[in-house]
Amino acid sequence: MRRFFTVALSLLLAAVTAAVMPAQVFAGSKVEYISEVKVGMGNKAEKAKTALEGYRILSDDKGNPVDLNQGAGGGWGSKGEKVVYLGYKTTTDSKEAITDLALMNMKGGYDVAEYDALMEQYMDSQIKPFVNNFIKAVQEYRINYNSDNPANAAKAKYVHDLLNKYTDDDCGDAPLGDLLLNETKFEMGDKAYNALSENEKKKHCDILALLAQSNGHVTLMLENLITRASDTGDNTWFDRFNELTYDDLADSMGIPPTDARRELARLYDDDAQLLLNKWDAFQSALIDYEAAQERLDNYDEQEVADAYERFTALNGDSTQEEIDEATVRFNEAQKKESQMLADNEILAIREYLADIEYSYDGEETAMLDFFSLDYSEIEENQELLYPLIASLSDGQRAGLEFVTLPEMIEMATTDPKDIETEIVEDFKPVSVYDGVNREIYQKGGVALTSDALRDKVVEETMGSKSLSGGTIAMIVISGIVTAAFIASVGVKVYFMVQASSAAAKLSNLTVSAPALRTQLTWTRVTSLQNSKFMNGFCRGLGVAAVVLAAITVYLSYRDMVNYYKVDFTPIPHYMVDAKDIIGYNSKGEKIVIKNQSAYYQAVECNRKKSDEFYETLDTCADMNGDVGKQWLALYSVKNEAMDPILASSLKVVVGSSELPAGYTTGIHMFGSNAAFNLNSNLYDWNNSAKSIFVFFKVDDTAKANLTGSNFSFGALALTGGAGLVIGSLITKIGAAVTGKRKKEA
Repeated sequence: MRRFFTVALSLLLAAVTAAVMPAQVFAGSKVEYISEVKVGMGNKAEKAKTALEGYRILSDDKGNPVDLNQGAGGGWGSKGEKVVYLGYKTTTDSKEAITDLALMNMKGGYDVAEYDALMEQYMDSQIKPFVNNFIKAVQEYRINYNSDNPANAAKAKYVHDLLNKYTDDDCGDAPLGDLLLNETKFEMGDKAYNALSENEKKKHCDILALLAQSNGHVTLMLENLITRASDTGDNTWFDRFNELTYDDLADSMGIPPTDARRELARLYDDDAQLLLNKWDAFQSALIDYEAAQERLDNYDEQEVADAYERFTALNGDSTQEEIDEATVRFNEAQKKESQMLADNEILAIREYLADIEYSYDGEETAMLDFFSLDYSEIEENQELLYPLIASLSDGQRAGLEFVTLPEMIEMATTDPKDIETEIVEDFKPVSVYDGVNREIYQKGGVALTSDALRDKVVEETMGSKSLSGGTIAMIVISGIVTAAFIASVGVKVYFMVQASSAAAKLSNLTVSAPALRTQLTWTRVTSLQNSKFMNGFCRGLGVAAVVLAAITVYLSYRDMVNYYKVDFTPIPHYMVDAKDIIGYNSKGEKIVIKNQSAYYQAVECNRKKSDEFYETLDTCADMNGDVGKQWLALYSVKNEAMDPILASSLKVVVGSSELPAGYTTGIHMFGSNAAFNLNSNLYDWNNSAKSIFVFFKVDDTAKANLTGSNFSFGALALTGGAGLVIGSLITKIGAAVTGKRKKEA
């Protein structure tokens, strides 16, 4: 019996450790997915193309690269047009594939400060209170590691060796098992910690940062393993539980029964609820033991081993048919392997519990009967669980959330001195932050978006007046002077015509007519004088008109430049939707979920330090080419819960908003699944520019492998989960399991 628990514990812990190790297996597909995207921008197409060397450029059906910003620039005084190309790389590994491409505009519904406040609240309300409690388990681990009690020392040292398979980057890659033997920064306090030298600081890990930022698997494993290494007592919690009753607890309070009942509820109800959350599945498995025995009888070790061997033999020369068949068999083998361990475990536990006498509710029975009680009976009388909880050490209670009921019983029944460690000796150390982008935890680096934030946004144009009041006044004055100049020219011509007419009449007189000659002469002289005056006047008006026109042109150009000038704000390097990282625990309280894969990262472009907007926009791509009303940033994500984008499905449509046959989405705005017009006049100046949509399809047959990915299960267990089923993490240990079972036989 105990020997089985030893084997099961070794296998389970080994599987847990293997879950975060890099898996060297064939990708499992020859289908191409998008693995990386980049934007190339330039005044000329050639510059945009050159920036995307090594990338495929999104092209039309004829193979011609498509400018995603064509005709969208402004007019006179604007920055003109910019060519924008989208480049991409591909992969056949679905786990490395981009699963979505989304857009956010400069004045869209996002908030950096709100995300920072959320993270601060996350640390204050979730991480710090949790660590304050869980540190009890860490302290018991330390005591046991240095204990004279052989059993306690053995289990702590085994957990220590497992934890040493993880290293902490912040402490010079020191092994985690060693680090946790020393006080953490949290325990020391900032004052004492900051007084240390830099080298001394590396001996004391920052457990707050570790639990908040580490790889999700590591976080869960650390909590599970430390809980296993806790309990400094000379006997086990199971021994203590078998000797403790509710009446013993009530009597030990030394207060009236009613008060004692109230106080016991205060002390134990929360943990009773945690146990209750685990009860139904365990109780059902105990009752349904015959099905477990039947599955074990039909378990084919050779079939499982062959499936593993066939899968690991896949290579680049394998056909798609071979890949598909081997993958299906491999997945089935994993399920059967996990089920075999779970069935073996439940049968051994059932046998063990049936042999132990236990008294509850005034009756003598077997411990198996107690753990077989129906969920509803326990729910109605949670006091039945108080003795069990009271039997746990402070460290075990602190880690109660991270172990299952079978694991709890294993903790009390496994003989640690028999644990075999050779199964994990070949594992190479891996960082606790392996695969984690820690930039998302830096203040000011991430923007939060949500339906509420987006609903608040009202689209703003960049100003309804393209010309200032002064420029408009100058245009009016210039117009008046120009009109006066034109009129003066007419008057001048009139006088010149009068003078010319009078001179002609004088030359045609054949008789002496003094009065008429005098009149004609006067008319001619007067007209000539007036013409000379008007000539000077016209010249002055002409010069004034030219000067005013030049000033008007300058002012108009200046105003148009100002009209087209945009004060860009920084593009957030990361964007995350609130719904993807905010959840609710069993009490209905809002909690932050640890979900690394939900963070969208800004797509980069070829903007350089010497370029105009580098200081503000850095290398984050603007699909408007830095010449629009607002920036329109493109974001990509590799979300393990989403399907990968098929590279062959990328399709650009210009001048039409009609959805192509077989497509349902494309590059879209956050909060919407509908493909978005990249030439939208909401963000571009040219209202008559042709629409541009980029559509794509996803491969819904290539679900991400959650077993080995970071932050699997979506949530950090400390946020209120019902515990971690370690058996579900078992991957590719068929040979080990088979070997161990043969050894047992």
